[in-house]
Amino acid sequence: MRSLFLSLFFVLGTLSLLGQSITDLRAKKVNTAQVIKYTSSLLQEAQKNEKASLGKLQLLNSQIQNRNQFIGGIESQIQVLNVYIAENTEVSKMLKADLDGLRKEYAAMIRFAQRNKNSYDALLFLLSSENLNQAYKRMLYLRQYAKYRKSQVEIIQAIDTLLKEKIVSLEHQKKQKANLLAEKNSENLQLEGEKLLQRKQVQQLQKQQRQLRKKLREQQKQQEELDREIERLLAEEARKAREKGQFEMTPEQKLLAADFEKNRGRLPWPVERGVITERFGVHAHAVLKNIKVKSNGIEITTQKGSEARAIFDGVVSRVFAISGGNMAVIIRHGSFLSVYSNLKEVHVKAGQKVKTKQKIGAIFSDSADGNKTILKFQVWKESEKMNPEIWITK
Repeated sequence: MRSLFLSLFFVLGTLSLLGQSITDLRAKKVNTAQVIKYTSSLLQEAQKNEKASLGKLQLLNSQIQNRNQFIGGIESQIQVLNVYIAENTEVSKMLKADLDGLRKEYAAMIRFAQRNKNSYDALLFLLSSENLNQAYKRMLYLRQYAKYRKSQVEIIQAIDTLLKEKIVSLEHQKKQKANLLAEKNSENLQLEGEKLLQRKQVQQLQKQQRQLRKKLREQQKQQEELDREIERLLAEEARKAREKGQFEMTPEQKLLAADFEKNRGRLPWPVERGVITERFGVHAHAVLKNIKVKSNGIEITTQKGSEARAIFDGVVSRVFAISGGNMAVIIRHGSFLSVYSNLKEVHVKAGQKVKTKQKIGAIFSDSADGNKTILKFQVWKESEKMNPEIWITK
């Protein structure tokens, strides 16, 4: 019976852990699938313009990254199922061994009972006792024996039922694994198609290096202008605070900053739906060789007609235009700033209080680049640039 208890230990311990793991992986897979589907719709819109563009390439790069993540999620599910199948195959073997052993024991008891089934034999067994105490013990023994036979039947039935359930469960898990393997193959085929399209885009864009370098210089100028405006705002606020003798945040500002900090990783996106196509920090240019791009925030590609929205409660600190870069809005959340740029029109004004998810402006769509619609988004903690991706929800 020792293997029975080990079997039950594996069933209760391993299955709950793996079940939770599978649930988490499936949830992540669903989220990634939604991002892939949305990115595909943006790519279909971009493909209407046959001309190669950096925006189209960035969408492809994002799609390929998400597709790899999706395939990785499938592989993780397969790995968990492999563990699940291996563990439950072992449990099934142990249950079968227990069942075989119990059936042999029960068969031996039945044979013994058949040889001694005559009630006269039982009575003789009692009467042959040397004293009353021994007779009483023999009577208890006969009762316990009958009870044990009954319990053996119940145990055999329980283990037989559990074994059948495990066999059905194993077959289900094996089918799941087969389906995942088929899905992985299908995703790999789509990934190869996207990589082929990516290579073609890069080859076409490499013929436009002069235009790309010019565009990069323009973007850098816009980013520098935005940085100067933020630094100017911080300096101006510091000057006003000194003039008023306020060297610390007000209690309301401290509370707002603390709430903002608490929601790290859970803040809503600055657009209703979108795909990150430019990430924070220094990284290689998508086309130009040996050229590094420095980004103080992220770029989110979305649909034409989309609106930018506040990621948290706050006060609009500044609304201004950037040379060649449309409008920008800075919202203060205590000691934090959120910055929204590349807006074609703005719905808020300086000094206005805004609420989480409140629309603050319409995002510019570049008709010369297939109606590419990109929100440029930054998060600062006073003068420190922060990676927006660690603040918004995954």
